[in-house]
Amino acid sequence: MSRLYAMLAGLAVALLLGISLFLAFGPRDADRFAQCRSTSIAGGAGDIGGPFELVDSSGATRRPEDVITGPTLIYFGYTYCPDVCPLDTARNAEAVDLLDARGVDVTPVFISIDPQRDTPEVIGDFASNLHEKMIGLTGTPEQVKAASQAYRTYYQVRKDGEDDEYYLVDHSTFSYLAFPGDGVVEIFRRELSPEMMADQISCFVENY
Repeated sequence: MSRLYAMLAGLAVALLLGISLFLAFGPRDADRFAQCRSTSIAGGAGDIGGPFELVDSSGATRRPEDVITGPTLIYFGYTYCPDVCPLDTARNAEAVDLLDARGVDVTPVFISIDPQRDTPEVIGDFASNLHEKMIGLTGTPEQVKAASQAYRTYYQVRKDGEDDEYYLVDHSTFSYLAFPGDGVVEIFRRELSPEMMADQISCFVENY
């Protein structure tokens, strides 16, 4: 009988050890940011983002590893946007300031989807006027298209003719939170307030 008790005790210890290992490594490794998420990304966040080559305000080539050096908030838009982009980027800038007050350093990035008008100088002025830490990026039409495709964004130029210099660009309005090594971990919709965005980003940073 004592042998049976010993076997049962051994099984119990093994079971408890297995449960402990599962709780310690299983769910956390699967998605350590699960408690922070408010959106479901089709295919997973890891499918969004990827290599790109764009240029900054000085004309220097910038790749993801040059830009995503810490928590990074990325937005695709254009400087001539009359309404949506100014509101979204101002919201992002305010969230960055709220996070800075909490000791959380986040870099805002603005990627142009209008390379015809958004030269490095234009994108640089736009970014610096919005926030002193904001990085503005543009490039050739091919470079911009590749970056947009990597991040699954949409944009469509609306021109009445080739001479239309006041054209609009339809585009998606998501903001992307990215970390070095992890890439994109969350997307934010434009209806979120700066406070809500800051709270959620804080959660991601704490679990990074």
